Amino acid sequence: MECIFCKIVNGDVPSYKLYEDDKILAFLDITQGTKGHTLVIPKTHVSNIYEIKEDLSGYIHSKIPMIARALKQTFNPIGLNIINNNEKPLQSVFHYHVHLIPRYNDDGVNISTPNNYGNITDDEFKDLVTNIKLNIN
Repeated sequence: MECIFCKIVNGDVPSYKLYEDDKILAFLDITQGTKGHTLVIPKTHVSNIYEIKEDLSGYIHSKIPMIARALKQTFNPIGLNIINNNEKPLQSVFHYHVHLIPRYNDDGVNISTPNNYGNITDDEFKDLVTNIKLNIN
């Protein structure tokens, strides 16, 4: 398999491991966008959020607070971004992973979305809710 994260899990590629158990692995992101930038991945290959089973997703996310607290105690950041990118919006490794990005003053990171408050009517919100609910299984 060509997946770099699967190679890390199998020990074929070295990594800076922070936490490991039978289901997940947390290690420092090689890019270190900020000091302590960490990735949390399932050990089994899952391409993205659309394919991950709820129990595995729940397990991964149950461990994130523990890792986040360790980052906070170690680096005392001003905050922490928790991000998952899927497909074209920035996913570069197609193995599900969650970024924990400690934030610091003047760290150069810019994660933002446009503020469309006031541009969407109440009826449009209701249509959004109706359409999304049709697809929640």
